[in-house]
Amino acid sequence: MTGRRLLVVGGAGFVGSNLVRLLLAEGAEHVLVVDNLLSSERENLPDDPRVELVEASIADDDVLASLEDELDVVYHLATYHGNQSSIANPLEDHENNLITTLKLYERLTGFERLQKVVYSASGCTLAPHEVYEGAEAVSEEGDVPLDLDSPYQISKVVGEFYSVYYERQQGLPTVRARFQNVYGPGEALGAGRWRGTPATIWRNVTPTFVYRALKGLPLQLDNGGVASRDFVYVEDVARGLLACAERGAPGDVYNLASGVETTIRDLAKLVVELSGSSSELEIAPRRAWDHSVLRFGSPEKARRELGFEAQTPLEDGLRDTIAWTQENLDFIERCMGKHANQEQLVGDGAH
Repeated sequence: MTGRRLLVVGGAGFVGSNLVRLLLAEGAEHVLVVDNLLSSERENLPDDPRVELVEASIADDDVLASLEDELDVVYHLATYHGNQSSIANPLEDHENNLITTLKLYERLTGFERLQKVVYSASGCTLAPHEVYEGAEAVSEEGDVPLDLDSPYQISKVVGEFYSVYYERQQGLPTVRARFQNVYGPGEALGAGRWRGTPATIWRNVTPTFVYRALKGLPLQLDNGGVASRDFVYVEDVARGLLACAERGAPGDVYNLASGVETTIRDLAKLVVELSGSSSELEIAPRRAWDHSVLRFGSPEKARRELGFEAQTPLEDGLRDTIAWTQENLDFIERCMGKHANQEQLVGDGAH
């Protein structure tokens, strides 16, 4: 990594900022971050002279025109976060998930110095629906279903289609990294701008549970918390992205997964225990749009071909996440407070 010039699209976000820190630790010469701060904050980025932030969408024509053939690796992590926001506003999802990808790939085509373009894909797209028992680890191979649950899932999988197309037809060295449920330090509830639903604040289950447990608030279990997910620590994901850039085969795809299935109910119980919380667990109805019940990813291909394996057990990662949240409560609550009026307009949303 020493001496390399890198572009991280969405680099001020939760995963992106953790990746930027790792790139700097690995000796990167220059890290260009392009981020419109839709779901992120400037404060996420480290204060380092090697980091340059351009506050704009990567789809901005002036930003694209400014990119020169001097980049070694591009990490494309920009996204319209996430399922519920995309359901509320499919057009913004299209603009921030697909238009960004297509315009970026068009600009990068023909760059001769470029070694890899790593695209952040979604691990939920290949998971079968309505599995209530005996879930099997989802591998990278398999048919993509047409009955996806949200515009977000649709746009992320079409981004994979474009990644394959541009590699095969234009020679752009794309590698797809399929994220599972990433958690860890640095994910601030409410970061960025309002996106139309309470999910702008209560965006992912782990930071929501951790914050509410620290505040002694109830933890809401949609559908009783029977669903399961693959929780993978953010520093492991950052290492996996580096592995994709260094050893991933152009045109190929790799799960960044722990390979461990954890139910939402068990996650909630563990958060309450580790935080010493008095929070109660509340049973809520199933979310009408969500048909993914039991799912987790297979880590076998990434282990075999990239030499990548998630190393952080869930309990250890949650301890770090709880500690970070406690230390950054003022910052988190400032982010949340920006959206207080909008959240009241659409209901409580405490899930």
